[in-house]
Amino acid sequence: MAALGIAFLILGLLASVAIHELGHLLPAKRFGVKVSQYFIGFGPTLWSTTRGGTEYGIKAIPLGGFVRIAGMLAPARPGTPVEKNGQITVAEEARQASAAELGPGEEHQAFWRLTAPKKLAVMFGGPLTNLVLAALLIAGVVSGIGISQPTTAVGAIMPCVGQAEADQCEGKEPSPAALSGLEVGDVIVEWGRREVATWPELSAAIAQGGTGQVTVRVLRGGEPADVVITPVPVEQTKQNEVGEAEVREVPYAGIAPAFERQRQPFTRAADVTATIAAGTAKVVLTLPAQLWHMATNLVTGGERDQTGVVGIVGVADIAGNITSSNAVNYTAADRVADLTMLLAGLNMSLFVFNMIPLLPLDGGHILGAILEGTRRTIAKARGKADPGPFDTARLLPLSNAVFFALIAMTILLIVADIVNPVV
Repeated sequence: MAALGIAFLILGLLASVAIHELGHLLPAKRFGVKVSQYFIGFGPTLWSTTRGGTEYGIKAIPLGGFVRIAGMLAPARPGTPVEKNGQITVAEEARQASAAELGPGEEHQAFWRLTAPKKLAVMFGGPLTNLVLAALLIAGVVSGIGISQPTTAVGAIMPCVGQAEADQCEGKEPSPAALSGLEVGDVIVEWGRREVATWPELSAAIAQGGTGQVTVRVLRGGEPADVVITPVPVEQTKQNEVGEAEVREVPYAGIAPAFERQRQPFTRAADVTATIAAGTAKVVLTLPAQLWHMATNLVTGGERDQTGVVGIVGVADIAGNITSSNAVNYTAADRVADLTMLLAGLNMSLFVFNMIPLLPLDGGHILGAILEGTRRTIAKARGKADPGPFDTARLLPLSNAVFFALIAMTILLIVADIVNPVV
């Protein structure tokens, strides 16, 4: 069964990459830019076909994809050094390679000739598709399948005060619920003559009812029944209004709710999407520190952060665990929801990570287009000559450094996921 989850993840990830690359391809072709290749995967080509001047295909290694947009780099402006110590510069070599992608009469199809807004549309199109896909997947779970929510049905009865397991109850008093005659599956509809329909309402009724004897009406097998329960006081630590820890006595009944999936409005789906986006951004911002600690723990044998970042191997392991889990009451709907949310999280990660303003990531090209548009707008407002396109070729040394850093990060995550996995 683990293979089923891994297969779902691989197919979902490939579909996400395919849609991401379409986000670049479609606006580029719409604006008349030459797009020579659209491929899913890397390595040897398994299949391809050429349509409309673009070769579409699938490669052997299913770890990503790409579109080859011609003329990404503008020619050097007059006066720009193109040689150093008698050798052509790396930037100029890249410019010439970019120009070579265009045949005679195709010069007008170069990407660098687009206006800044059109460049933004092409480069932002990829990450945007991942954001939209993540939002749709989240909405499908939150508003379609539903979110697991506590109900007023009794899911478990604590055998003793403060403990969920009977073997931990030696020397402790039985819980009020255990003494009352409540049964798992009972649906509580009244607590002390106060009607309750949701778990928050039931929690409030217990808290406000105090530690006196309470008559509780339940539905047992669809029939009403009354039980008597006497909550006991227990100490609970909570933060007060100024953030200080405060110990209070609260009534304790010893009831744990049963959970069921409940469909939520689309506004809740939007809230969940925003929360996941913020959480993903936080992970990306702290990524260098997390990778450093991960590498240190690999060398020293330290324990891995169980809430930290994982690589593709770790994500595949999570997907496999979802479909192979033998957990009680873990339904097919739960598995589908968890796999879908996992794929949504991956798409959100693709969006946030690609928006990092460094080449060769999409965010680097987006930043270049923004700088180009800003320079041209300022020059026009001041009545000065058009400064021309932003020379991204000059950033190639940084781009190469980022590229090798991404490879190193990928290798580190794979090794960590295998040698020191998240449990």
